[in-house]
Amino acid sequence: MDTLVPGRSGEIDWRREPVSSLTGFIIERFHAAHRAQLPELIQLARRVEVAHAGKDGCPVGLADLLEAFNQELESHMTKEERVLFPMLAQGARSQARGPISVMRYEHRHHAEALAQIASLTGGMTAPAHACATWQRLCEGLRQFDEDLNRHLQLENDVLFSLDSEVAEGAQNA
Repeated sequence: MDTLVPGRSGEIDWRREPVSSLTGFIIERFHAAHRAQLPELIQLARRVEVAHAGKDGCPVGLADLLEAFNQELESHMTKEERVLFPMLAQGARSQARGPISVMRYEHRHHAEALAQIASLTGGMTAPAHACATWQRLCEGLRQFDEDLNRHLQLENDVLFSLDSEVAEGAQNA
């Protein structure tokens, strides 16, 4: 598993960093990005659905799917920011087991939503006849997909997998 994730100054092995630094990075890099990406993607999807209704490959229902996903993801990120991340930063690893289990479950649901989006959009690829807005939508969806997958991987494979000794040692470093 790859624990090296780009940071501001090159790649960082987050297994060796304080938990609060990792959670701060996740909020700053990924949560902020998703909060900016999804409203724009919803707007682009609505424009494409209206302008290209009935055309081959038009992703009918994508805006509604993204809207629901935005609400779910916002709820998820808020729970992480207000409950789980502070708990982990304080070294309350054993108390965090339940919330971590819930977050992992929700991560699987997010991956399923991404698969639904990919299915609805032909692999997040605009058809040859697509206008610039449709192309921007698919480009934005691919970026969102990449960002969310990196986000989930970092949480699942690094943050949630840190053992108590490593987490406490990094916290006290």
